[in-house]
Amino acid sequence: MLLPFGMVSAQWIWAALVIIFALIEVFTFGLTTVWFAIAALLMVFLSLFKIPLSVQIIIFLIIASLLLIFTRPLAIKKFKMGREKTNVDSLAGKHVLVIKTIGEFEKGEVKLNGLTWTARSDNNAEIAAGTKCEVLRVEGVQLIVRPLEIAEVSS
Repeated sequence: MLLPFGMVSAQWIWAALVIIFALIEVFTFGLTTVWFAIAALLMVFLSLFKIPLSVQIIIFLIIASLLLIFTRPLAIKKFKMGREKTNVDSLAGKHVLVIKTIGEFEKGEVKLNGLTWTARSDNNAEIAAGTKCEVLRVEGVQLIVRPLEIAEVSS
């Protein structure tokens, strides 16, 4: 189908859009324009049929929207985009060993991956040296911990 503004066919317009959307995706890593590139690629083949350009554009928008709505969340989960933890963020949930008693009003020390960290309990309870604990969060440069339950330690 020839477009009114010259000898350019719809297939070439859709092919150019595939390249443009793919380049935008390469430079932004947003996992958004890739779906428009896929929809434009499908339109390259659909434009071989004698479908009016206005209908082609509507079909393109529908395909791109469906891909964006239904496949982007799956792809984000698969690639774990936007959820990258830093080293400190990854400490939550780790198990540590108390090496200096954590007092009600004083900080203690725990050992994690061969490093000694300042720590305090989440409820200001005393935790004796030798107790296994779980890291709940990091506040500043100290770990907030709670003792592991007896059932968790034995399993």
